[in-house]
Amino acid sequence: MAPRVGIVGIGHIKFGNLSEYDLVDIMAYTATDALRDAGILADRRMVDQLFVANMGGGVINHQTGIASALVSRLGLEPTPAELVENGPASGGSAIKLGYMAVASGMADVVMVVGGETMRKVTGWKATDFVATLGHPEAEYGMGLTLPAFGAMFARLYMERYGVTERDLALVAVKDHANAARNKYAHVQEPCTIEAIHESPDAHVVNNYVAEPLRLYSVCPVSDGAATVILVNMDSPKAAAFRHPPIRIAGLGSATDTHCVHNRKDPLHLDAVRLSAEKALAMAKLTPQDISFAELHDAFVVLELAIAEEVGFYPRGKAVEAVRRNENAIDGKLPLNTSGGLKAKGHPVGATGVSQVVELVRQLRGKAEPGRQVKNPRYGMAVNFGGFGNNVVAIICAKE
Repeated sequence: MAPRVGIVGIGHIKFGNLSEYDLVDIMAYTATDALRDAGILADRRMVDQLFVANMGGGVINHQTGIASALVSRLGLEPTPAELVENGPASGGSAIKLGYMAVASGMADVVMVVGGETMRKVTGWKATDFVATLGHPEAEYGMGLTLPAFGAMFARLYMERYGVTERDLALVAVKDHANAARNKYAHVQEPCTIEAIHESPDAHVVNNYVAEPLRLYSVCPVSDGAATVILVNMDSPKAAAFRHPPIRIAGLGSATDTHCVHNRKDPLHLDAVRLSAEKALAMAKLTPQDISFAELHDAFVVLELAIAEEVGFYPRGKAVEAVRRNENAIDGKLPLNTSGGLKAKGHPVGATGVSQVVELVRQLRGKAEPGRQVKNPRYGMAVNFGGFGNNVVAIICAKE
């Protein structure tokens, strides 16, 4: 029987503009934070394996060999270290590999660090860099960016299910309310529905990025890093850590067509559905058992669509929960308690790890006042790569 795998240490840096800092330095900051949180800063050589999630180091930072650099920055030689690149789902994939290393018996203690410094370049260059996820001829070569994909998806979703710009603004208001209380969030300013949708000047404050997506429908360009430390819960080493482990109860991943236009229905995010189904089956849970979730809302419409693919709501019905405010911290199913990518930020290589850090904080009962979910038992994270063509879902449980 495979060992149980739990998370015993977490580290995070405030997302935002960290362009004055070195990429490996901010990763090392969160790694040290996690070692301290786990209570093994002085015994960091307990770490058997390091996985580093990063997408843009070679392009944006002109730096490769990032995993090797981080090992040395932390003084962890000769610990094995590998880089994991899976686009915006790099963080989720790195945690998946960390889980596999522990579950296979190859390691008892694994550190997973995700990081990105995207603001080293202009917003235009960052957008172009992320756009290279698309097919080089049929998508990128035609000028399609990720906001363009998000806009086309949003327009079709709105027309099919009767979703309005006001509904999208309501999601943003909820996310910003959560981020305003999250010490790690990039955008810590709340917003109101009047300011971004209903006032005479709302169209100026919330102008279009890619119609129908407005400024408050899209995540910011962010720098940041996050770390988790995994342990074999059945190993004697598990007793050395400060916190009781938060168990990884379920994990699943799946892919979809590289080209979005090759899908039978562009609104069906099959990789999301399949990865969630695998994670839920592994955890022996149903969607209704999940207490709260971090969903990959680089564009707020994705919060609705992913919630439906996971099974929280039937297709086209998530918007009704938004209108009833069911996804707020004190609602029936809190979503994106951290502020989500929309307001917490989206440093692509760090995002999946950051989502799981949020699951652990909530399950420990250690989120900030005003955004702590009441008595959570199970949390789910969905880390979305490309435009839904490579997805990782992770479920964490409070023992």
